[in-house]
Amino acid sequence: MTRCTFARWIACALIACGAFGAAWAQRADPEKLRVALLPDENASTLIRNAQPLKAYLEQRLKKDIEIVVTTDYSSMIEAMRFGRIEVGYFGGFSYVLAKSKAPGIEPFAVGVERGEPTYRSILIATAGGPVKTLADIRGRAFAFGDQASTSSHLVPRAFLLSKADLVGDRDYKVVHLGTHDAVARAVQVGQVPAGALSEQIYRQLVERKTIDSARLVQIALSDPIPNYPVTMQGYLAPELKQALRAAFLEMKDREVLRAFRVEGFAPTDDRAYDVLRETARILNIDLTKMK
Repeated sequence: MTRCTFARWIACALIACGAFGAAWAQRADPEKLRVALLPDENASTLIRNAQPLKAYLEQRLKKDIEIVVTTDYSSMIEAMRFGRIEVGYFGGFSYVLAKSKAPGIEPFAVGVERGEPTYRSILIATAGGPVKTLADIRGRAFAFGDQASTSSHLVPRAFLLSKADLVGDRDYKVVHLGTHDAVARAVQVGQVPAGALSEQIYRQLVERKTIDSARLVQIALSDPIPNYPVTMQGYLAPELKQALRAAFLEMKDREVLRAFRVEGFAPTDDRAYDVLRETARILNIDLTKMK
């Protein structure tokens, strides 16, 4: 290699290193943060309710904020896995799935409701319909939301197994409808005689008159479930991570919190969701094989 060629090679290497460093710096501290909300309701409703959140985070972090609602749980998990979002508000089980595929993501805040970082799944049936108790589900269809949903699939499915010895697709027909509100609507009109969803979402659907509680009956409530975690990419700059933690843990405005259906946030970590990993094990769900 001639001296001229060697010098050119060194120059190219330095340019490449500089470009790589700049790209990494932009990834660790981007000008715009993409914040994804769990697609457990209609996307337009979620985005509309999140506008105060967008304004709050832009003011606190001094960055552009893009609110993202993916088509389903699996696409949100993949977006986190491949760095297409920086912050994600996952359900408990969808977080566990995301963590199994993207070990670097970090949960840092958990929603608090009625003073507790937990919530419940509600099992409902059509008023006047054939299902009045858990035993009546046998031989009939039962509606769940997304396969990766905690309160609209994993927990109620385990609840039916432990409380009534009902195994999905053996003792009752499993029907997945995607979102929590879709489950409530289907049960209300008798399309499916019974189903399960988040109790929080159910109460809000009633308050908004999206569903008519007189046409539905509650047949059971699950045990407390670890609430939804807010997660961030592990590769973000330490200063940005700290700013994100502070922004969420100090969030007090009810209009801002409306996007999360909680009264505030508390610190959390990965260990809080081991109970859901154990639930998946009981149901013989292989996390590595779920999409």
